[in-house]
Amino acid sequence: MNSAHYQILHDTHYKYDSPVSLAQQLAHLWPRRSPWQRCLEQHLEISPTPTSRRDELDVFGNPLTRLAFERPHDELQVNARLRIEVLERPVLDFQQSAAWDHTRSTLTYSASKMSPDILDACRYRFESPYVHLKQSFVDFSASCFPAGRPMLLCAQALMEKIFDEFTFDGEATQVATPLVEVLETRRGVCQDFAHLMLACLRSRGLAARYVSGYLLTQPPPGQPRLIGADASHAWVSVFCPVLGWVDFDPTNNIQPALEHISLAWGRDFSDVSPLRGVILGGGNHDPEVRVTVMPIAG
Repeated sequence: MNSAHYQILHDTHYKYDSPVSLAQQLAHLWPRRSPWQRCLEQHLEISPTPTSRRDELDVFGNPLTRLAFERPHDELQVNARLRIEVLERPVLDFQQSAAWDHTRSTLTYSASKMSPDILDACRYRFESPYVHLKQSFVDFSASCFPAGRPMLLCAQALMEKIFDEFTFDGEATQVATPLVEVLETRRGVCQDFAHLMLACLRSRGLAARYVSGYLLTQPPPGQPRLIGADASHAWVSVFCPVLGWVDFDPTNNIQPALEHISLAWGRDFSDVSPLRGVILGGGNHDPEVRVTVMPIAG
């Protein structure tokens, strides 16, 4: 089986205008276990030293680190160091997936007992903080979902439509930019395109989840790979009752493979933000985030 190995550095630095007296932070910086990925080494360097730290799993099964700081501090540095092996995924025949409208019926509540996998998938059918269900998303995706078309062919067509009709623009949106605005301007970043694809799928009664992780990017020809020049990435995983969860990357119009490193998944970005929390004090502050994804020998 083919595989790829990576060294990942994810550095987050907060420098506060005034001291923070108390802080609670949640970190999604450990990769979760999966059949196509192995975490071979992981280290988390934190400064200042937290008053308490607890490692656990969140409600979606992602590794979660809870940090508490109960002494005044004017900056916070959290550095994750990972060594990951990504394994080749099986090639799927999308024609073998059930029709999308049949899949919708399978995921719709009825009096009959649901299997555990269907019941688990249903949590990803509904609205979430950044993904609202609207007729405009149904209308936008109408050409991708003719009656009776296999579910995964519909998802592939939707991925291609978003890739063809939207422009990647790092200045066009912020975390809280409404999806309806993204749909109108046709501009955004990977987070926006993942949220948009989720909205189109869920507005049709289908189950899809947000996947956060990393993507190996290639430097321009003749230029070296720069430390800190990469970024976190986001894509979508769609539930198919026969074939399970299948990933699609609308930003790049590809199915995630050896160059995608999965970190966590949830309903949307709010469930799997790499680092978020609440602080007392601090004034204005913006994090400086540096991500490096380096291929290494196995």
